[in-house]
Amino acid sequence: MNRMARLTNELPPLALSIRQPWAWAIIHGGKIIENRSLGAIKAGNMDVRRICIHAASAMRRNEYEWGVWRLARHGVQCPRPDTLTYGGIIGTVDVVDIVTESDSEWFGGEAGLVLEKPAAIAPIPAKGALGYFTWQRAEAFAPLSSWMRSWDQPNGDDATLSLFGDEPSFREPPAKPFKKSKPDG
Repeated sequence: MNRMARLTNELPPLALSIRQPWAWAIIHGGKIIENRSLGAIKAGNMDVRRICIHAASAMRRNEYEWGVWRLARHGVQCPRPDTLTYGGIIGTVDVVDIVTESDSEWFGGEAGLVLEKPAAIAPIPAKGALGYFTWQRAEAFAPLSSWMRSWDQPNGDDATLSLFGDEPSFREPPAKPFKKSKPDG
């Protein structure tokens, strides 16, 4: 068995797919609660165990802008959208509790999975699913959307310098995205 196959076999068999930049924030940014509805937790057979974190295959521009702003409130600098992984396993985490109340700034839903011991791995392409799912290696990661490739470029191309320094700024906080909004770009 080669090294990559051995490492893959050592990972938890179950994963939870999370949209970026929140998947990144769980593994690298100190996000300790993943908010979900009680219905989603029950329907997704979510319980307390070690799981893989799967970065979902898509992200809308308004989700990214909200994430950058929200993470900055926690002192976390979000990576550019074209550097994040989409459609792959990016790490593991322990789900240690499921709560309906919390004093954590990360709690903001009906319920939340309390997370500990995040560990990054070299990303592995995998398709996602709802709830806890048994993941399998895929052929490739999800491709970037056009808006991700041209993020912060005034003419939307690689020949132009960035509009921002290390982090975009917002005159006003971006609107919190709703799940049913249409994708951008």
